[in-house]
Amino acid sequence: MEFALNAEQKLLQESLKGFLAAEWTLDDVKAFAAGEAARGDKLESGLDAFGLNGLLLPESAGGLGLGLLDAVIAQEQIGFAVAPSNFMAAALFAIAAPVLANSRVRAGVSSALGQKADAQFVIAPPEATHLLYTHGSSALRIIAWPGGDPLHTIDRTRTVFNVAVRGDAKPLASSDQASRILAIAHLLTAADTLGAAQAMLDKAVAYAADRKQFGRVIGSFQAVKHMCAEMAAKLEPARALVWHAAYALDTNDPEALIMAHLAKAHLSEIGTFIARTSTEVYGGMGFTDLVGLHYWYKRIGANRQLFGSPAAARETAARLQGLVA
Repeated sequence: MEFALNAEQKLLQESLKGFLAAEWTLDDVKAFAAGEAARGDKLESGLDAFGLNGLLLPESAGGLGLGLLDAVIAQEQIGFAVAPSNFMAAALFAIAAPVLANSRVRAGVSSALGQKADAQFVIAPPEATHLLYTHGSSALRIIAWPGGDPLHTIDRTRTVFNVAVRGDAKPLASSDQASRILAIAHLLTAADTLGAAQAMLDKAVAYAADRKQFGRVIGSFQAVKHMCAEMAAKLEPARALVWHAAYALDTNDPEALIMAHLAKAHLSEIGTFIARTSTEVYGGMGFTDLVGLHYWYKRIGANRQLFGSPAAARETAARLQGLVA
């Protein structure tokens, strides 16, 4: 058995990474964070043409009919580029309501999936048409976009709204289906953090190989070598965890939901470590807008709380294993 991506998945990974590198530069990130929404609209149009938002839709609905491992690969590259893509919401919407999903739908997804709240933070594009949310712990609902108040969070690489939700909409799915949607949301968030952390590690290694102090590159100093090596040693097994969880969901493994929640919890911790350590490699430059590391740092920080904290994800995993009531 070969534990690796197949040729099609590698092509998806490489082509999406190349597309984002060309179409979403650091200048674009800075401009979008400063309020130039048109930059994000242009990128989303390009990703639509790429076919990304139809990745999980069945071919009969005009999609690509791919699996969750493919979605994880895509979300990882989006996180790597800190792109304001609507892919995560589109993927969850395609799984929850494939009959409704199409190229004209622009879904928003509540950051409080699996939690009860009358007002919820929602990640959504400005032109959202639908909202995916839960009212209570298991009642998954989709409604027409009710409107919301724009929010400025620490993560300026995505658009967020404060939306008042209601409990009178008809539940869309059973509690088991809602649990699966929440697990997939956790897994895609973990993949986004994985990509952002990989970007920060790559930037730190490149900076260490270029920056000179005392007549030599700082990457030649043992302390800096150890910092970079520790980041790499922690991140690579984390990638295996995320990919395995996606494969488990694709194959209906009995432990799939557990793995997805544990992936979210673990990547939250690993991502935080890499965000901090890579910034330390840069020294004082790591805090400047010129370098822009803080966009990845804040994306990782926002992902840590998205859909619930690491502690909440571990509690859910423990409950699924029957370890807690």
